[in-house]
Amino acid sequence: MRYLMRLIAPMVFWIAYGLFRVELGKGSLKKHSFVMRVFRFAADNESRRALSVYGHLLHFRGEGVQNRIQGAIYLERAAKAGDAKAQYQMGRVYECGFEHHFQQDEVKALVFYQQAGEQGHPLAVRRLFDVYSEGQLGQEVDEVQAQGWQQRLP
Repeated sequence: MRYLMRLIAPMVFWIAYGLFRVELGKGSLKKHSFVMRVFRFAADNESRRALSVYGHLLHFRGEGVQNRIQGAIYLERAAKAGDAKAQYQMGRVYECGFEHHFQQDEVKALVFYQQAGEQGHPLAVRRLFDVYSEGQLGQEVDEVQAQGWQQRLP
């Protein structure tokens, strides 16, 4: 049964995403609650896109610290599954730290930035250029690395 849920999770995500984007019922609490439940279903069944979108919604738009922490947990799962946007956001979370659950960790931040940068995420590429050209996140100034990331800038 779990296997079946994981198979349909991406399709369920796209249905929820379509409902989320449509103007009909915009501002409706019922629509919002329904769409968030569907996003959570898809995310809990390992849809990478659902993990990312649901995580972003909770972390950046959620009310209360607990929702924001839960959002970051979903974002981290999406990042580990290879979502570039979530990888960049987790780099920011670990660089700055967030509440007691996500302590500042320059090593983790750099790893997530590099993963996102390798996939061409423009903000991650910019951040990596800054890291290596200015010697941030515990890194020495490295002109070769800085030039490599500068060439990838859009």
